[in-house]
Amino acid sequence: MTKGHVAGREPMPVKVEAGKDYWWCSCGQSKNQPFCDGSHKAEGKFTPVQWTAPKSGEKWFCTCKQTSNAPFCDGSHKTLG
Repeated sequence: MTKGHVAGREPMPVKVEAGKDYWWCSCGQSKNQPFCDGSHKAEGKFTPVQWTAPKSGEKWFCTCKQTSNAPFCDGSHKTLG
């Protein structure tokens, strides 16, 4: 999978609702981080990642776009220069 542009250097906590769909930005260009705003369409090589919350609570979404655990943080931001 091609990695997107670095949009942030730390994960973003989001309160999610059970059963709701979330569309994570994979390109890093969205102005609505960590979620998609359609900016990927300009590059044509990225698609948002759909995730449906199994239960309500807080989740930490990746903003560096280098994660191997999309849409969640896996610590990849710690290796950025």
